[in-house]
Amino acid sequence: MNTVNGGISFWYAQDGAPVPREPLPGDSTADVCIVGGGYTGLWTAYYLKKAVPFLNITVLEARFCGYGASGRNGGWLYNGLAGRDRYARLHGHDAAVRLQQAMNDTVDEVVRVAGEEKIDADIHKGGVLEVARTPAQLQRLKDFHSVEIAFGEKDRLLLGARETAERVHVSGAVAGSWTPHGARLHPVKLVKGLAAAVEALGVTVHESTPVTEIRPKHAVTPYGTVRAPYILRCTEGFTASLKGQHRTWLPMNSSMIVTEPLPDDAWDEIRWSGRETLGDMAHAYMYAQRTADNRIAIGGRGAPYRYGSRTDNDGRTGPATVEALREILIRFFPRLAGAQIAHAWSGVLGVPRDWCATATLDRSTGLGWAGGYVGSGVATSNLAARTLRDLIQQDSGQSGPTDLTALPWVNHKVRKWEPEPLRWLGVQTLYTAYRRADRLEAATHTPTTARLATLADRISGRH
Repeated sequence: MNTVNGGISFWYAQDGAPVPREPLPGDSTADVCIVGGGYTGLWTAYYLKKAVPFLNITVLEARFCGYGASGRNGGWLYNGLAGRDRYARLHGHDAAVRLQQAMNDTVDEVVRVAGEEKIDADIHKGGVLEVARTPAQLQRLKDFHSVEIAFGEKDRLLLGARETAERVHVSGAVAGSWTPHGARLHPVKLVKGLAAAVEALGVTVHESTPVTEIRPKHAVTPYGTVRAPYILRCTEGFTASLKGQHRTWLPMNSSMIVTEPLPDDAWDEIRWSGRETLGDMAHAYMYAQRTADNRIAIGGRGAPYRYGSRTDNDGRTGPATVEALREILIRFFPRLAGAQIAHAWSGVLGVPRDWCATATLDRSTGLGWAGGYVGSGVATSNLAARTLRDLIQQDSGQSGPTDLTALPWVNHKVRKWEPEPLRWLGVQTLYTAYRRADRLEAATHTPTTARLATLADRISGRH
């Protein structure tokens, strides 16, 4: 079997490319214009239209809905949110607990809407299992577990080596932490179903319509300008392509591979009957799922950043990255040393300078945005969309403040990334340090986190 490389993602290769929608035919007007046809933009259109059916909403997408991270991610619908610990420091522990509870609830909200709209996205709510494979990872896992409980996850379980292996038999795993607030899904089936649901509600969606500039009440494209009181930027990892946004969010590259369907005897050894999403406590961490057709899809950072905030076109992935991901697969599951890799692909996700996701509406200009999910966008995009809905309804006088508009991530401001070449040098140095720290911890079996990783966290702004 030859590995397919690129072609957007395995998820599109499996489910088929969408039939293209018409581009913007010329200048037009709307009540709300949403730039970006991924999860954030589509969820925002969905909730706004459901709340206020008479709204004239236009979605502008540069390629096709789900072309970016929404169609390339690992299918982790889970309760993680980038920046929660920083929000606790800025706004207090109780505020961050409310934010975490909103994320817990968001997992069930996505499952609910998918059922209500009859979107068959291979959703299986098996929770999230994080594993430790070295003494240093074990200490980080225990610390992580304690912190999550302190933020209200009383239903989280700390598992020993045997209990972890009973769920997923990861070679060398010494412990695990499991939360029920997570589900596996097929990213493209969700984004296609959501786009269809939005159109059925009466939202106008234009594809093949790149927005080159956003300014108050204007979204500018090569085909014309959409004028609207509210312009919402929902472009996540592709934000740097917009005029004036080059240093707003860094487009971090993430890569994946997926195996051929695995035979029953392999699953007898690996187990994974609960179909949990699977991650680890390495600094250069991995993420994986057991797909509905019994493959393993596994991802990691690979080549993390392209100079000048460039983004790829078709998801093609370098041979070294494919091999590195295959090595992780075999390290976790030695039984799969001979398994064929069916597909490899890459995509970009948005990273703010302080690694904090946000949902924002500038009431003085009508400009709004959400993103900076740092890889946790499958669920966070839904919470962001409902928050943008409430912010717009509040601003337009249709409602007052809500529980969502009071969450600490709302209207969070952060400084821009450094100019090149500092940006490229910083990211390369950061991930080189993380990989070296992982190797050092594995080789020395030290129970403490390598100082190299701690220093990298402080410099990067992650902690």
